[in-house]
Amino acid sequence: MDLHSLSGARRTWLACAGLALMVAGAAHAEGFPEKPVKLVVPYAAGGATDIVARALAERLTLAWHQPVVVENRPGAGTTLAADMVARAPADGYTLYMTTSAHAISGSMYKRLQYDPIKDFTPITLVTTVPLVLVATPSLRVGSVSGLVEQARQRPGKIAFASPGNGTAQHLAGELFKAMEQVDMMHVPYKGDAPAITDLLAGQVQIMFATTTAVLPQIRSGKLKPLALANRQRLAVLPDVPTFREAGTAEFEAATWFGLLAPARLPAPLRQQIHGDVARIVATPQMKQKLEELGGEVNNSTPEQFDRFMRAEQGKWAKAVALSGARID
Repeated sequence: MDLHSLSGARRTWLACAGLALMVAGAAHAEGFPEKPVKLVVPYAAGGATDIVARALAERLTLAWHQPVVVENRPGAGTTLAADMVARAPADGYTLYMTTSAHAISGSMYKRLQYDPIKDFTPITLVTTVPLVLVATPSLRVGSVSGLVEQARQRPGKIAFASPGNGTAQHLAGELFKAMEQVDMMHVPYKGDAPAITDLLAGQVQIMFATTTAVLPQIRSGKLKPLALANRQRLAVLPDVPTFREAGTAEFEAATWFGLLAPARLPAPLRQQIHGDVARIVATPQMKQKLEELGGEVNNSTPEQFDRFMRAEQGKWAKAVALSGARID
């Protein structure tokens, strides 16, 4: 449409209408929230994602003077929760604590009911958490090389747990199998908590887990850390070697936690939510909590998070192709 060809009255009406929409959006952002906000977590309660989400929800509740309620929707490698959020109204009352599994899902699943990028509004990347390879003490291995030796002696007998198909933890296990040329059985769960429960019980033998999820069990001696999938050691696990230090090939894998909303969230509302979350994440108390859980604080802008997710999609697509992992 050529605005110059319109009458003066018509141009004035369009300008006023546009201004009215901007004012309405700003007013909506200023009044937000006027009712409880739902923060969807794609895993069962008690896992790493749930821990981070509840810490954020607690502080947002105080900032917004409205309850921010965590809703756990586990299953199908986070795609059930993501699909629900993608279909929710873009009004700020449904938020999504997503993980690296969100960037992996497009490569892992042949058919998705949503687009992991286009159907969501990025808010911020909160934290990045490296994975640590842990074993149940009953496995009787003390190193990565010892694990590889056992796996080669007993093909298919060692089971590795993950919080779901298509998660970074699952894919890390598949890449480790390919890297070391060993045969191990994958056992997916609906979140970190049930996976760790079975790991502690000896139903499965190893797991690539977030440091957030297994730090208490490592400190209590209930789980044995073999190596950290990071370039350097972590302050919270100073005695755990990296894979390179453990004498195997260099191996890096991490998961991350970020905040998304449904697509087409009004810009003023996105700015308000981002600003409030950024202030919370930047507080010494929240930073200390994330670092104590083994996380590295990011606190990115929406634009930075969007670029990060697109880069993650490309990186994990290559990893999926290399591992041969695929979910129908």
